[in-house]
Amino acid sequence: MNPIILCKILAGTTALFIISLAHADSAYEVWASDQSNSVATASSPGTEGSYLWIWDSKDIEAQLAGGPEATPLGCNKKGRSKHRSVGPCDLNDVFPGNLVERNADNTKTGNTLADLNGFGRLHGMLPDPQNRYVTANIFAPGGGYVGIIDTRTKEALSLFRVTGTNVGGGTDARSVHMSFWNADGSAIIIANLNGKVLERIDVKRNGSGKIKSALFNRSASLGVGKAMQVTAEASYFSGKNAYNKRLIGGIIGSYDNADFQDLTPNGFCKENGCADDKDGSNGGRPNNVIICPIPSANRNAYITMGGGGLLVANTDETPMKIVGEYGNEDINGAGCGGVQTGNKMWINAGVSASGAGATQSTFTIYTLDDTAFSLTANPENTPTPFTVFKDESNTATTGNVDSSIDSDNTGQIPDVTTRRDAHGMAVTLDGNYVHTFDRIQNTVDVFAANAEYTQSHYDLTSHDGQGDVVAGPCSAASVSDDPGLIKNDPAPDLLERTPDGKYLAIAFRGPKPVSVGHAAQGSCPGVGIVELLDGGASGRLVGVLRTTNIVDTTGAGASVPGGHAYSGAERSDVHAATVVRKR
Repeated sequence: MNPIILCKILAGTTALFIISLAHADSAYEVWASDQSNSVATASSPGTEGSYLWIWDSKDIEAQLAGGPEATPLGCNKKGRSKHRSVGPCDLNDVFPGNLVERNADNTKTGNTLADLNGFGRLHGMLPDPQNRYVTANIFAPGGGYVGIIDTRTKEALSLFRVTGTNVGGGTDARSVHMSFWNADGSAIIIANLNGKVLERIDVKRNGSGKIKSALFNRSASLGVGKAMQVTAEASYFSGKNAYNKRLIGGIIGSYDNADFQDLTPNGFCKENGCADDKDGSNGGRPNNVIICPIPSANRNAYITMGGGGLLVANTDETPMKIVGEYGNEDINGAGCGGVQTGNKMWINAGVSASGAGATQSTFTIYTLDDTAFSLTANPENTPTPFTVFKDESNTATTGNVDSSIDSDNTGQIPDVTTRRDAHGMAVTLDGNYVHTFDRIQNTVDVFAANAEYTQSHYDLTSHDGQGDVVAGPCSAASVSDDPGLIKNDPAPDLLERTPDGKYLAIAFRGPKPVSVGHAAQGSCPGVGIVELLDGGASGRLVGVLRTTNIVDTTGAGASVPGGHAYSGAERSDVHAATVVRKR
């Protein structure tokens, strides 16, 4: 699987890699990241532990053929038996609490993982190009953890805590929104959202692709905020995993060699307000919380921002180097979807994760030429992004100057709301079609990847995907312990395509969403399986791999902005689904 994705984001591949996959073994596993707590006594949602859900493709196919529901795999073997335990896997078991935190000089900080805050809210897992490891992105506020998990054994290999800075609110601001492998799996590129830093782990492998070292490179860091200071240095963890094997890791480089300067190579503020008369043109970049650094085949990362605008960075350079910059009027904010087809990078824009997003409506798709960037920084807003599609209902927010609609107050209840939210994105196996999902409307817009960008459409709620009166699988899989909760509401999030090209595996959010509550309430938490139709130009939902969590008891009856104040016991909230090709 190619990591050139989102926020693939979670589903992209390049045309060159597609050719090789067409003849590969099509057996796979679906991995899902459940943001809910795995600790019953957690003080608030998404702060302590999480669950990993993993299903084998043969069990998924059996369920789709009318057989029993697919059983999730566990992450630990039963004693000496070769058979695995039944899942889901507890994040706190994969990364035991007795792991020891260490500084760059290998000395102990005095903390174990259990002593530290914010080890929870598993936000996403992405496989390397070799499909041998996944990154585990733990997004609880103030936490800032990123791990590496072996896909064959399901055991932890490494765990790091990213840099804390002064710019994201409070002291030692840091959180890992997502991380992505570069094109050959030699580096992990990290979106330190609250810290406003793009960071990198350098990876070395042996001839078979096994990781021999994983080193957090402080010199590679690229700060994208203003007046930035490091307030807490990155660390790593040592000790033994659940299989009694030692973790690997370390810290190299120096923050003195990193780029925490205020200005881009063109002399403009990375983030607005860094100096008088230095803001970038076309709106500049008002709030540079990093959403997704979407990687390309040419080793660029397309860094989407919460407040809009875009920075393009070469990830091979040390420090990583800005080679392109855009104002938020050219690339609107809060995009978390991106794929590559040929030389085209596809980027979307959606609603903000902050409370301001509750009255926003945004569904926009852009493309840029990935070959137009070199180590010599391009002038501002060059090359010009091409707007493939911008919905007429978009509000005048996060840089959109094409609208007279100030806000949309219709909430997120299905069949009532008029809001839109472009989020996850996937490309078909042949590279001919790009599917972009609407988290609020439960619909999918499909664009041909040719010069015409012809558009088609399907839904995730009907049996045939075209509005059939017969409801789709989400209806039967919906939570039933609160009569007031609207059923058949998938709320699709991040996704990936299966290696045989037949399906898309899509995260479906829960009735008590841990994050982006104003756009992500759903009724059938788990992973939706969409069958691709018409040569990839359409699709329909054919099954739901249902997840559940009634261990977590936080937030019963609490309000959901624009949605229903769910009073039941279900807390499962799957934010991302990815696919790992079996080796």
